[in-house]
Amino acid sequence: MFKNEVYIKRRETLHGLMQSGLGLFMGNSEAPLNYPANTYHFRQDSDFLYYFGLDMPGFAGVMDFDSGKDWIFGDDFGLDDIIWMGPQPTVKDLALKAGVNNTAPLRKLEETIKEAVSKKRRIHFLPPYRGESKMALGSLLKENPCQMKTLASTDLIKAVVSMRSIKEDIEIKEIEKAVGIAYDMHVTAMKMCKPGVSEQEIFGTIEGIALAKGGGTSFPIILSINGQTLHNHVHNNILVKGRMMVTDAGAESNMHYASDITRTTPVGGKFSSQQKEIYEIVYRANTECIAAMKPGVPNRDIHFKACRIIAEGAKSLGFMKGDISEAVEAGAHTLFMPHGLGHQMGLDVHDMESLGENYVGYSDTVKRSDKFGTAYLRFALPYQPGHVLTVEPGFYFIPELINQWKAEGKYSAFINYGKLDKYMKVGGVRIEDNVLITAKGHKVLGKHIPKTVSEIEETCS
Repeated sequence: MFKNEVYIKRRETLHGLMQSGLGLFMGNSEAPLNYPANTYHFRQDSDFLYYFGLDMPGFAGVMDFDSGKDWIFGDDFGLDDIIWMGPQPTVKDLALKAGVNNTAPLRKLEETIKEAVSKKRRIHFLPPYRGESKMALGSLLKENPCQMKTLASTDLIKAVVSMRSIKEDIEIKEIEKAVGIAYDMHVTAMKMCKPGVSEQEIFGTIEGIALAKGGGTSFPIILSINGQTLHNHVHNNILVKGRMMVTDAGAESNMHYASDITRTTPVGGKFSSQQKEIYEIVYRANTECIAAMKPGVPNRDIHFKACRIIAEGAKSLGFMKGDISEAVEAGAHTLFMPHGLGHQMGLDVHDMESLGENYVGYSDTVKRSDKFGTAYLRFALPYQPGHVLTVEPGFYFIPELINQWKAEGKYSAFINYGKLDKYMKVGGVRIEDNVLITAKGHKVLGKHIPKTVSEIEETCS
């Protein structure tokens, strides 16, 4: 945990943003894997962590926005628990670590909520994403559990987003720790990227690094020689020369702050001329977009900067034709980059995604596009100091998408479909870094992970 004044200050800020009612923050519970006593690895709810800090199951936090008081509800461990787990702190002791003076057994939470409802006080809660949380909220509020997401408090969502979007210095340090772990993961993957090695062996090795040096991976590792599948979680291929391995992997620090890095490595450690051509286009998009990041610049503008660079590179290789600005405006570039440039990152690798991407990355004045490709842009707002974002342009040869568009004659004014066949085995290339927006510009977080063609080839050798 951070020092208790961190949590006290965060809650005081939230009290100032909210007008009245109770804020109810449900911590996560244990989730059985295949029988009750064999559970999945526990991960605390990020919003509960942010305001209350307790990284243990079985707790709930309440903020009374009228009185200014905060409560933690939970049960002390009994002797049966201590026999199996050893001596455990009391709820009172744990609460004090978060700067909370008021505690009560978990059974008292129902009485507290019932009393507040009887007085017609509003109960503010965030959208639940676990079945157990939906059931618990439904029981407490006497509502259909299936309606919990739609009944969540918009006021509380917006207040939490406004706070968590701006990272504190202590949070940035944790993210940099997570990037440091990702450095070891990615350098190891590069060194293992040789013909005859299985994807599973590399996957297992770098996941082990995340577990040995931090809180584990921040999301399921994406690692495949079929990099044209954007989120490829299948690891059953054997690496062969002539292919490239996309590794999209990040770690959590022990305080659960995330990193999210992508590198693309040629199997055998040497780029072919075709691989290098595509890689250099993506590298240019990555580095030039990062260079343009500063407060006040909309991420949507930087996204389209990347799209134009990808399209210009495609035209230089004969894949595209015509006016590039018109092509990007029409959406023809999404054949090669059908996703957004990046997303916010913090306690969640897709930060606050459970609260709703449109609350996190859009506003009343900045609306989400419904066009293919651009609709996947998770964050479009102007940058503010304290934002931490990923920058992850890509260039992909997706056979199913190419074949469908070619059969439909889609964007034929901009795309030379006949030129693509020779490059299909390239698969996909993605390069991703984690960037902090500073008062005057930006900072790429963490230790530099090999990224240029020469750096990757040297690392592999």
